[in-house]
Amino acid sequence: MPTIAFACGKGGVGKSTSAVILATELAQRGAEVTIIDADPNRPVSRWSMRGGLPEKLIVNADATEDTIIDTIETEALKSTFVIVDLEGTASMTVAYAMSRADLVIIPIQGSFLDAAEAGKAVALVRQQERAFSRKIPFAILLTRTSTTIRPRTLQSIMGELAQKSLPVFETQIHERDAYKAIFAFGGTLDDLDVAQVPNIPTALANARAFTAEVLSMLKQNTSADQQAA
Repeated sequence: MPTIAFACGKGGVGKSTSAVILATELAQRGAEVTIIDADPNRPVSRWSMRGGLPEKLIVNADATEDTIIDTIETEALKSTFVIVDLEGTASMTVAYAMSRADLVIIPIQGSFLDAAEAGKAVALVRQQERAFSRKIPFAILLTRTSTTIRPRTLQSIMGELAQKSLPVFETQIHERDAYKAIFAFGGTLDDLDVAQVPNIPTALANARAFTAEVLSMLKQNTSADQQAA
């Protein structure tokens, strides 16, 4: 079953937020989902301890550098999707997880520092491709963007990514209070109280567009692998 790894060379880019959004949306569609919390800061585990997890979603926080590959392979036998939230630094844990991924998602904010870290993550993906003699699909995800303002810096970064022919999600994860709220209150976007959190419907629409694009990428990658075989 598909393994999706979220990786970036620095923290604070919305990696765990994006992983939780994807995992909860998939679980609410009826899929069995495991999130492997391989970030030493354990943001996903802290979210899960607040309660309100979808019935079909579990969080595994036991993976280490020595066990990450076995953990991924074991969970993939039990779940429809395995989502791995990795630490915000280059490490052997990150490299090993990438080697087992069907899709590596590289979240970045609209800064040149983040773009540089994305380049390092792409280089690590390609290193694992050579080491394990397999194609590892990846795509860059812009996070914490505004729905109304497109700063020149962001436009420049997107132009640079396009010039390098790096795959980028059409959907961006926007800056939303609702995404912060699920980490504060637990549960999913659907569980939030409209009296406490603004613009929940727009956050849901954003999350569902992202999830649909991930599923489309996985389907395209599977078709490409079958044709290559």
